[in-house]
Amino acid sequence: MTIIDGKKISNDIQDEIAIEVNSIKSKNERIPHLAAVLVGNDGASETYVAAKVKACERVGFKSTLVRMLATTSEDELLKKLEELNNDDDIDGYIVQSPLPKHIDEYKVIEAILPKKDVDGFHPQSVGRMALDLPTYLPATPFGIVQLLDRYKIETSGKHCVVLGRSHIVGSPMSILMARNANPGNCTVTICHSRTANLKEFTLKADIIIVALGKPEFLTADMVKDGVVVIDVGITRVPSDKTKTGFRLLGDVKYDEVAPKASFITPVPGGVGPMTIASLLFNTLKASKKEVYK
Repeated sequence: MTIIDGKKISNDIQDEIAIEVNSIKSKNERIPHLAAVLVGNDGASETYVAAKVKACERVGFKSTLVRMLATTSEDELLKKLEELNNDDDIDGYIVQSPLPKHIDEYKVIEAILPKKDVDGFHPQSVGRMALDLPTYLPATPFGIVQLLDRYKIETSGKHCVVLGRSHIVGSPMSILMARNANPGNCTVTICHSRTANLKEFTLKADIIIVALGKPEFLTADMVKDGVVVIDVGITRVPSDKTKTGFRLLGDVKYDEVAPKASFITPVPGGVGPMTIASLLFNTLKASKKEVYK
């Protein structure tokens, strides 16, 4: 059994990006610039955005954090996005979720200029991905593809079961695993809350990607020996054994499933770190105009 070290791979990718940024600087060319919009002061969002700013510093990107009050109206936010769309110095930007309930998240996603959509959530980005055209891939699915690639995990001809059908992970993951590429060329089954006899599907899977948000959902009796398990889930649960008062659990019952797996991602330290690396990679592509000329 091999534990997939997402933190190491993320650092490797960031180091590779930093080398390229140094080359850009040596030529006195404009360095990549990533912006993040944070509406309100949600604790988890503050942590995520701070990590993204720190990662930008590490690789040598310019970064801008746009803070807006939780009481910001939808129109005010959309006006700010229009400003970012028209700012030629910003290569890409993200709008951190969750947003306050009075703001329509889909309206916000559609307001982002596709060439600056480094999160890969705009309908145009998703459509181009489905058609296998150049685009910015959603950060978490792209990070998973990178893990499979760099650990040289064979995917061609394999049966991949994706647990979850969200637009952020499950749905795009199914597209990427089925495409004619490496990694890819899988026979893909998407399972969800309405799937009958779920265990029948997971027991036949060579690769299982779990993105349900249900702690320790996937158990040992649901997988076959030699399976590759990618755990996307991360949930805080109370714990009296940690200083913080909580611990992090994935969607996989790790201690049970790991002995049966050929490869498995831990939580934390598996998929999570790859999301930021993917975001930086997409921003570099945006600055080089590799998708939109």
